Parts: sequence; structure tokens; C-alpha cells
Amino acid sequence: MSAAIARVVATDAALEMMEKLRQRHGPLMFFQSGGCCDGSTPMCYALGEFDVSDTDIYLGNLNGTPFYMGLEQFEYWEHTQLIIDVVDGNGGMFSLDNGTGKRFLTRSRLFTDEECALLHAQPHEHRKT
Repeated sequence: MSAAIARVVATDAALEMMEKLRQRHGPLMFFQSGGCCDGSTPMCYALGEFDVSDTDIYLGNLNGTPFYMGLEQFEYWEHTQLIIDVVDGNGGMFSLDNGTGKRFLTRSRLFTDEECALLHAQPHEHRKT
């Protein structure tokens, strides 16, 4: 098995939506919300519009779009691969998908024991610039 296991992936529908938003807003970024105002939804921002802290975890890149999650929330999700999808509905209040009639949605799957072992051997990346 490859040592490069993606912690976050996107469906074709999500990649298509990201491209539409990128055409309108320029480069994008995601932050997996941990609750508060918009529940636990992936929030899409114009790159640099959301301040990523030194404790936020960089989970990966979705076709040129960095994806982050807060450290405390990551501790709950570290055993799952996030699958970013798109469904009908309203996006998060501050997310760029709001008002499009579609919204990003996080689905997940548990990593296998073998995948977990490989992931634990890799260091976590914090804020990536």
C-alpha cells in the first residue's frame, strides 16, 4: 500500500462546484467547521479570507485548493477520510457556496487499520503557506 494516503478527497460534483466558484472568486481554500454558526460543514473561502492558525491542521489539497481543520476537531476525525461532496441546499452563512442552491457536504469513511498505521507514521502538517 502507498504511504501517501489522502485524508481528504472530493467527488466529481464537488470539484465541478469548486471550479465554478474559482472562476468567480479566484483561488479557494476550505476550513472544516467544527460547529458554531454553520454546524460541521466544510466552509469554502477565497484563499486568504480565513485566517488559519498555527494549530490548524492541513489535511490536503483538492485540485489546487488547500483544506484545513482545527486541531481539536482533527483529534475526533483523525481516523476518517473526509469526502467532500455537493448536495442541494443552502451553503454555510460565510461560505462561498451560499446562494448557489448547492452546498458542500462532508461525508466520511473510517480508515483501515493498515491505513491508520501508515498515517500515524506521517507527521501532521500545520498551516501550509
